Amino acid sequence: MSDKLSSLIHEIKGCTLCEQHLALGPRPVFSVSENSKVWIVGQAPGTKVHASGIPWDDASGKQLRAWLQVDLETFYNPDIFAIVPMGLCYPGKGTSGDLPPRTECAPLWHTAIAKQLPKPQVTILIGAYAQRYYLGKRAKKNLTETVANYKEYLPEFIVLPHPSPRNRFWFKNNPWFQDLLLPTLQEQIKLALKA
Repeated sequence: MSDKLSSLIHEIKGCTLCEQHLALGPRPVFSVSENSKVWIVGQAPGTKVHASGIPWDDASGKQLRAWLQVDLETFYNPDIFAIVPMGLCYPGKGTSGDLPPRTECAPLWHTAIAKQLPKPQVTILIGAYAQRYYLGKRAKKNLTETVANYKEYLPEFIVLPHPSPRNRFWFKNNPWFQDLLLPTLQEQIKLALKA
């Protein structure tokens, strides 16, 4: 690992910018390497991930790995997957689930990380926050429309809903996701892993 990336990781892990807004305090959870082939941009850690310090260390992560068709060792290999959520720390509890990711994180850290890493083979944008930030005006009016139009963003981006068990009704109401998008995702991951 280069001194620049090592220094940046150390700086991010020590970030206290949003400390006064974080009920559980700052604990940035992310994983990167100069060799990362696939970027995963999610929302923000939940309480379980905050406690363990391991990205996607919960039921959503299990589902995501099933979608990607990768095992734990592959998923947590930073030379393969860079995991950089929109908000690096647990944002706290809201009225219906967790609060949105803190808006300070992505502008501050995503660009800095991207400058130290090679251009990824593919970037996976999970959830509306990541999609709006990275797609800008190319994002549709809501997550369902953005995900339904996934072909517009290939091969640079793959857009996904959040794999949370709480979204089971979304998956039930949108069977095309499993039939069309997941095979595309899995093929893109296979290509990236071979590169």
